[in-house]
Amino acid sequence: VQLQASGGGLVQAGGSLRLSCAASGRTFTNYFMGWFRQAPGKEREFVARIMWSGGSTYYADSVKGRFTTSRDNAKNTVYLQMNSLKPEDTAVYYCAAGGSSLVYVYWGHGTLVTVSS
Repeated sequence: VQLQASGGGLVQAGGSLRLSCAASGRTFTNYFMGWFRQAPGKEREFVARIMWSGGSTYYADSVKGRFTTSRDNAKNTVYLQMNSLKPEDTAVYYCAAGGSSLVYVYWGHGTLVTVSS
């Protein structure tokens, strides 16, 4: 199983980025696809998740209204659209997959997002 995250980069505060997570190696039907981030010196935190089947979503309060996660079944890819970015959004972002919303067993390598003030 592979989860390949991409799309990170440097952006000014107020700007936007879209992260992608290409999934392969198994069928992810009924799986939760999650986005997490880890800022320098901080613990990893939950950002958002989407249910592969049905597309229901859930967001951390810190990103609600600014970030949107979606999926493209045909491309087996999950996205995280990040708008109105803030310097505190700076972190390495990871995508993950799991059969439960609380336990993620597959993790991709992270992609760095840097938001300058």
